[in-house]
Formats: sequence, structure tokens, C-alpha cells
Amino acid sequence: MVEKIVEIGILFDFYGKLLSESQYKIIEFYYIHDLSLGEIAEELGISRQGVYDTLKRAENKLYEYEETLGLVKKFNFTKEKIKTILKYSYEIEKNAEKLKHEYAKEQAQNIKKIALEILENDQEGI
Repeated sequence: MVEKIVEIGILFDFYGKLLSESQYKIIEFYYIHDLSLGEIAEELGISRQGVYDTLKRAENKLYEYEETLGLVKKFNFTKEKIKTILKYSYEIEKNAEKLKHEYAKEQAQNIKKIALEILENDQEGI
């Protein structure tokens, strides 16, 4: 269940605004605020079954959006590639320092700085 909560949370971060208002609220109440179906039904003035049906439709929509658009997959791919760039830039910087090659060291530091900025910006965007 924890895996599904995390998965829906990530999908919700990427695609939540594409859901209808009621789907958005129900996903938010259920997964973010950890309310029960009964509590959500009471809050929204609808039946528990109505909450359940809307929740399932919203979950399916989130999965459909990811299948169609693939933004989470692309985000994860990019993040891994940037981590690889960081790893290589650290190695280049270390070797340039050993060889006393200031220009290569500076360029590796520049690459590292840009990669870290991208990673930080991506984390804020979610």
C-alpha cells in the first residue's frame, strides 16, 4: 500500500491539475491528508460509494496521463543522467587537481554547478 501511496503522490504532483475539481479534491483528501472514504464523503456531502468511484476514476486517469505523456518516466530518466554527469564531473575535477590542470578543474566545477542547479530546480518543480 505504501508503494501505491508514493506512486499516486508522484503522479498527482505531475498530473493533478489535469483532473476534475472533485477528482483532485478526493485524491488530495485521501492520499495527502489521509482521510477515510467516510470522512471525505462527509466533507464533500456525497456518498461513500461516490467518493470511492471518483477516487478510482481519478487514479485511473493519473495512470492514463503517465502512459500517454510519460512525464514521470522522463523526469526520472533525466535525473539519473544528471547524476551520472555529476559523478563524471567529480572524477574529472579530482584528476585535474592531481595533474594540476586548473582549466579542466574549473570546467568540471562549472559542469557540476550546472548539474546541481538542474537537480535542485527539478525538485522544486514537483
